[in-house]
Amino acid sequence: MKTALFPGSFDPITIAHVDILKRALPLFDKVIVGIGLNSSKQNYLSAEKRQEIVSAVFTDYSNVEVQLYEGLTVDFCREINAQYMVRGIRSVGDFEYERAIAQINQTMMPEMETIFILSKPEYSAISSTIVRDILRNHGDVHKFVPAAAIAYL
Repeated sequence: MKTALFPGSFDPITIAHVDILKRALPLFDKVIVGIGLNSSKQNYLSAEKRQEIVSAVFTDYSNVEVQLYEGLTVDFCREINAQYMVRGIRSVGDFEYERAIAQINQTMMPEMETIFILSKPEYSAISSTIVRDILRNHGDVHKFVPAAAIAYL
């Protein structure tokens, strides 16, 4: 069984995340959305709330699981037997950052491959950071997050 991990903070999940995941689904038997817990990060939403939102967004997808994890992403890949990691790329800056991480991960776990999926142009400006800023300032985010997430925000 081909299992992939789609890791991130998903704070909150955006339509860009959803697009990347939906485009990755045909490539794998199962995709686990791994919500990484990073104690040094100031999160907008609790880990449990993010898990609840992502689960609600993908409730109709039997081949998507949502799990929280702490520590190294490669260790979590081993724990869930993921042979692939899916990462979205919006820009050259994203590519440089993700390439470096993928190369380190490859050294730490040679049996795992990172798969980069390019963001669609209409989603390349959307990030959780921008959506959080809009939320903090009481703006309307419905154009940037999946409909199933709105009720939670």
